[in-house]
This record gives sequence, structure tokens and C-alpha cells, in this order.
Amino acid sequence: MPHKIGFVVVSSSGHENGYSARELMIHAPTVSGWRSPRFCQFPQEIVVQMVERCRVRKLQLLAHQYMIPSKVEFYISHCLPKYLGPFQAERFRRLGYVSLCDNEKTGCRARELKSVYVDTEGQFLKLVLHQNHANKYNIYNQVALVAMNIIGDPVGCTDESNMASRERMADQSQGQRTEDPALEGSSSGKSDYISPLDDLAFDMYQDPEVAQIIRKLDERKRDAVQQERYDYAKKLKQAIADLQKVGERLGRYEVEKRCAVEKEDYDLAKHKKRQMEEYRARVYSQLELHSLVNAELVPRPLDLPPQPLTQSSSSYQLLPPQEDRATDNLLEQPSSNSLDVSSQPCSSDQQLSSPHSAGKARPEAVPYDERPLPAVHKQPGAAEEPETRDLDASEASRAAAAGEPEPLTEKALREASPAIEVLGEGLVAKAYSKVWSFREEALLTLYQQLVDTPTGTPKEELKGLLRAAVFLTRRSLRDIVTPVFQASLKVLKMLITQFIPKHKLSKLETTYCVERTVPVLLVRTGDSSARLRASASNFIQEMALCKEVRSLQMVPSYLVQPLKANASVHLALSQVALLARLLRDLGTDSTGFTVDNVMKFAVRALEHRVYQVREMAVCVILDLYQQHRADVLGYLPPDDSTSRKNILLKTIFEGFAKIDGRPTDSEVKAQGRAATEEAERQKEEEIKALQGQLAALKDMQAEAQDRDAPAQLSLSAGLTHLHSCPDRRCSAPSSAPESSESPGLDNLCIFCGERSSSFTEEGLDLHYWKHCLMLTRCGHCRQVVEIASLTEHLLTECDKRDGFGRCYRCSEAVPKEELPRHVKSKDCHPAKPEKLANRCPLCHENFAPGEEAWKVHLMGPVGCAMNMRRMRLLFKAPALPQGRGPDVAKLGISGPKAGSKIPTPKGGQSKCPGRTYRRQ
Repeated sequence: MPHKIGFVVVSSSGHENGYSARELMIHAPTVSGWRSPRFCQFPQEIVVQMVERCRVRKLQLLAHQYMIPSKVEFYISHCLPKYLGPFQAERFRRLGYVSLCDNEKTGCRARELKSVYVDTEGQFLKLVLHQNHANKYNIYNQVALVAMNIIGDPVGCTDESNMASRERMADQSQGQRTEDPALEGSSSGKSDYISPLDDLAFDMYQDPEVAQIIRKLDERKRDAVQQERYDYAKKLKQAIADLQKVGERLGRYEVEKRCAVEKEDYDLAKHKKRQMEEYRARVYSQLELHSLVNAELVPRPLDLPPQPLTQSSSSYQLLPPQEDRATDNLLEQPSSNSLDVSSQPCSSDQQLSSPHSAGKARPEAVPYDERPLPAVHKQPGAAEEPETRDLDASEASRAAAAGEPEPLTEKALREASPAIEVLGEGLVAKAYSKVWSFREEALLTLYQQLVDTPTGTPKEELKGLLRAAVFLTRRSLRDIVTPVFQASLKVLKMLITQFIPKHKLSKLETTYCVERTVPVLLVRTGDSSARLRASASNFIQEMALCKEVRSLQMVPSYLVQPLKANASVHLALSQVALLARLLRDLGTDSTGFTVDNVMKFAVRALEHRVYQVREMAVCVILDLYQQHRADVLGYLPPDDSTSRKNILLKTIFEGFAKIDGRPTDSEVKAQGRAATEEAERQKEEEIKALQGQLAALKDMQAEAQDRDAPAQLSLSAGLTHLHSCPDRRCSAPSSAPESSESPGLDNLCIFCGERSSSFTEEGLDLHYWKHCLMLTRCGHCRQVVEIASLTEHLLTECDKRDGFGRCYRCSEAVPKEELPRHVKSKDCHPAKPEKLANRCPLCHENFAPGEEAWKVHLMGPVGCAMNMRRMRLLFKAPALPQGRGPDVAKLGISGPKAGSKIPTPKGGQSKCPGRTYRRQ
């Protein structure tokens, strides 16, 4: 079975004074570990030699709280090179590496324990530590290791083990079973099982002396199981559990004693030393009393009087300095109850039978640190009795009828022993009662006791009272009875808003209250009762807005935790709703809410199975977009046709458009439909007007045929005036009899108005492709489009339309990758509404509205300077064709008069009728 392997440090790259690499060979709560020199060169190396050649199964490293290497590599070898240098590196075989976190989440106050499972053989192990993580505490760019542990099996078997194996095989061949069948397949029977006592965490939390006793008891427990002495094994198991708490407490005392010595507070150091010796003596006497260990195996400290040591009247601070504070944090990490419950009081019946029970029932009679183990008051056969004694409903009802709560069970006594020491057994018994009225009464009594606490009470007593109150309140927050739950909220509110400020306790106590209660309250927000859900959510919101809690920024960190897939619907809805409300109230400036953690939460919530949760996540994203527009877009997919197929994303993007003051897609489409309908209506009116004029002309022609020649001359003059009239509505359609005499749409460009005999079908194609001043070629799809509709072409018709987006300021089509830079640049001028001005996509200028204004802007001599066809025409020596009117010559372009209307294709299409022009 793998076990801890001893090792010796062979060499290291260097170390700071007082922090040698040989410190890694010692495992205890007070070790300092190895630390590299200041401003050292990387990588740093440490080479260790194991006591024997072994098969390594597990490697453990305990990193420093802020001197953290970014990466640690492991190498192994069977022999050590004569000279440790780079040219001898091939003698070591690389196993791999582990990365260590930068510890920013904990504020560089906790230590990371890294465990690596390997399967390799060797005797020399080399650690290569790379560049450190940068933080404000590590000003010298050092790396450090607090402890190192190697677990494995020795390679090869001795003659004794071979003989034992042969004897075991002989017994099995004769049908004998030397081991208990119950152990087969158990953890102790597996060949690769690693005992928790060999783990690095065990030694780093335990007093070394107590740790050795625990290992001896563990060996005896295994022997007892082999011999089927299960009562004795159970007794040893309970003693090991109690001793682990004792070792953790002694380890913490040792840390506090060392910190006191560093502060030169020798009174406190003396007090801690005497406290440790007395506590250790009492524990050892209990172990000998119950014959758990031999007297000669337990080291005896000084013979001390049995009276508890009274608290010194001088005030002192137990917190270690900032650099060593992580050691104290490390001792408190395994379990929140392991350090607070180091001993178990005797049962209620035994207390009544003891002549000193009356004196011990008072909290101030026995100090918290001096409480004896429960084995003191138990008889030798007490270990064989059941540990818990549950009362049925009849006993609870009899207790309620008698006006007193039922007595506490042994399990409750062990669990609530810290609260009993501070508040008394009577109050705690009521809090644990099965009658809800007793539970409510206990909380109200606790509330009044907290209110009546005088201001001059010592800090240690105040902290003990606070932690006991938080313990009972946390338990009551899970109560299903509404009055009890409301009473627990009342006590918790008073603790945070009145008790802590009144007695000027530190933020650590407020942090303790929040850490212990907020997770329970969040669970209650998913309760089946709507009333309890609302009460829990409102209280969390009120707590987060409280100035004592708001500065800690803790409540938001709980709310942005990802939603669990198996969480209840009520819990998911409550969490998202609570986050949305607090985000509006607190914002994202030093509140615990950041764009990163909120958006990560909201994006995952968009995939939740419940539609209401997804809708609320959309609301959270829109609220955050109002404060941080550019940052929010980075967490969402691009706004293109593919994304808008998703209903939620489409809703989000339309919400963004409303916040920006831009029209949404639905509004744009509605405006387009309205404009199309208006154009069709105007076209129908014009057709009706032309038809009326045509009928009038036919009547006039019929009358003229009945007149004499002068009348016919008058009609001819009238027709001549009709053809030269600028009003196009006076022109008759080609279906009229006189249309053969009037010029039609043949040989005419319907865009620029230029007429030429060369404008046949092929001539017009060439004109549209190269010369028409109102048209241009799209640089992406090479399609000929009207300049006035170039923006809409790029957004809706072009082959590359997915790569363009509309700028909300200038309304032009801009490549999406350039859109953020375009918006920030000074070249992006705001566009005016369509009714007030047109917007040229070539020169990006606003000019007068209307269709005729486009001709003046694109074809006039002082118009668009970016129209390349116009510029070529202006700089070209003009050779005007015959038959041009004087008005056209004034403009210097080919086309009709500036005031005339040009016929357009049916439906108002921007491209030439019946053709799509592309370069072949």
C-alpha cells in the first residue's frame, strides 16, 4: 500500500536567509518552507533524494500565498549526477508539469495544495520552478514552497515479506483464510489505497505529537478489525476523530504562540504555552484512562493542576501578521466546524448525575478552549451504546405539554457544543426543538440578548456570541415554518446592521455572517412557497444594499455563479431576477458586478431550458448595454442574418437599436413598405392624369379635323408646344395616334436623361456600364447600381452584404470590422432625416432632398467631387453632340433639362429595367 516516503534535500539553486530548502523536510503547521533569493534568475531548481528507491504514486506541493511560481516541472532519476548542471539534465527524466493559479480571487490570502498522481520509479526527484505570478505583495519577484510530500511504494521486497507471502499462499492452498472477508474490496484492502493520514493536509493541520498518536491508534484500529473486535474499533475510530480536532487546535495554538513571539508579546506567548501544555495533559490522561494507548507511548508534559487556566486580563491581538496570516487561514480551511468543535460535552443524563453539573452548565464557568472530551464522563462501556437518540413525536408532544423543550440528543450536543458554551443548553435546546413555537421563542430570546449586550464587553466574548448567533440563525434559515424563518431574518439583520457597528467589530465578522448565511438564503429563494421565496429574495437585496455589506462586494459574487442544470425553476428565476434588480441598484463600479462576470452568467442563462429565465437574461443584457455598450458586444455573436435567425438574439439586437436611437429592422421594413405604397399610389395618380390628358387630346384632334386649315395649323402649333413643354405629364403615351410624331423613350437614358442615336440596346448597356453619371459599379459584386441606392444595395443585395453593417450615426454601409473605428473617427458625420436631406454615399455629404437634387448633385459642375464619371467628363474637352438644347449646354453634361422628370422602371427599381449588369 502506498505510504509517505521520507526524503532529504540534496541541493537547490539558492534560498533567502531563514528559508532553506531543508524546511521542506518538515511537515507541521508552523513550517516556513523554502523561499528563493530576491530578484533571482529563473528557473529555480530543487533536487531531493528519497530514503530508498521507490515507485512514486503521488506528489503534493503546498504553494505560498503570494510567492507563487507560474509552473512547476517534475523530473526523476535513478542516480545523481556528479555535477548538477544543464549538461547533465539528460540523466533526469521529465514527468510533466503543473500550473499554479495566481491567487487573485482570494486576495493572495490562501494557499493552494496541488496533488499530482504519477506512476514512476526512481530515487532522485528534481523540481524546476518557473517565473512567479506578479502581484502587489511579491515585490522581490520570488517563488516559494511551504511544503512538499511524496507518496509511493518501495521497489523490491525483502526476504521477510517474501516469506510472509509464501506462508499466505500456503494457507490459502489449504483452505484457510487469514484475513477478514469483509475487508476484501474495502479501502484498506486495496493495493493502491492511500491513507488520509499520509496526506500533506493532515500533517499541515495537526500538531506533530498528536499526529503520531493518531497514526498509532489507526494501526490499532486496523488490527482490531482483523481480530473482529468491532466495539473496540468503534471506540478507536471515535477517539481518532476527537484527536484530529485536538491536533488542529494545538496546531493553531502553536501558530498563535509563534506570532506572539514575533510581536514580542511574551505574556501572550507564555499564556499560549501553558494553555497548550494543560490541554495536552488532559487529553493524554483521557487516552490513558480508557486504555487507548500505553502510558509509556504518550509523552507526559509537566504535571499541571486540573483547574482551567483563567483568561488574562491584558488585551491582545490573536491575528498573525499579514505574511503569516495565510497559515492561520490554512488551518481553518478543512472544515468550518473542525476547529470550533474540538470536544464533545457529556449527555444530559450524565450532566444531571454529575455533582458539578450545575457549575459547568454556566457558559462562563469553563472557558471555550478548556472543554474536556466527552470520554471523561462516560463509562468504559459507553462506546458500545448508540451515538444518537432520536425522540419520537410523542416525546416531543409531552415536552411541549410540560412547557419545556425535549432534551438534546448526543448528535445535537456535538454539533451545537460551541453555541451551548456561549448561550447555554436551555436556549439551544429550544432552537433544536421539534415544536416550532420553541424554535421561534429561542430566536426572539437570542435577539433580545444581543440587543442587551453592553458595549464594554470584551472583543473575544462578542466574537463568540456573534458566531453562536450565526450558527443558530443559519440553522433556522432552513426552517420550513414561516414564523421561525422570519425570526431568523430578524436576528440576522440585527447582527449586521446593529450588533457589529455598535460594538465596532471588524469587517471579518461581517464577512463571516455573509459567508455563512447568503448561500442558505439563496437556496431558500427556490422554495416552493411563494411567500418564503419573496422574503428570502427581498432580504438578500436589502443585505446587499446595506453599507456594511456593500463595501465587501460579496453578495454579487454569489449571484453570478452559473445556473446549475438540475436546479429548480424557482431557484433559477429568483437568482436571475435578484441579479437584475441589484445590477440596477448597484451598477458595475466597485460593487462586485463586472461586465465580464455578468455577461458570462447572462450568456449561459440564454441557454436555460425555462423560457422565463431566458427572457430575464435578455433584460439583464439590455440593462448592462445601457452602461457599457462596446464591452457588451464582445460577448455576443455578430449582428448578421445568421444570428437574427435566433429569436433571443434578434430581440437583443433590436433592443440595442432602440437604446441607440436607431430604427429596428421591423421599423425599417415597415417604412419601406409605406414608401413603396406611397410611390405606387402617386404613380397610379399620374397614370390617371395622363389618361385624362390623352382623352382630352383625342377630343381636340377630332374637333380639329372638322375645321379648316388654319385650325389644323393651330392644332399643330399646340402639339409642338406640348412636346417642348417641361411638364412631362403633357407627353402622350406611345399608344396615342400622335405618339409617332413625339419623341418616346427610345434612345434615352432613363437615369441621366441623355438622348443619343447611338443608344441602341447594346449602346445603352455600354452607357450604363461606363458613362452614366447617375450609376456606378459596386466594388464588391461588380454590379451596376444607382448611386442613390448604393447603401441599400450593400446592406441587402450585394454578394458581400453579410460583411457590412449600418452606422447608427451616418446611416451608411460600413464593413463590420471597421465599424467601431468608424464610429469613433471624426469623419463620421451625422445624417439628417430623409425628408430633410439626401445623403451621398460617395462624398458622405448631406444635400437638398428630392429626386431632382440627386441629378444636380451628381451631374452638376459644383456637385459631388467623388463621382469619378462626372470628374472625367468635366476634365475631358467637351465636344457637344448636335441637337443639344441650350439648357443642357449650360450644365456641361448630357441629359434632359434639370427640371424635367425622367421616367423610371415600374416598381421604382434602382437597376436598369430588365437587366443586371455585371462584367463578364
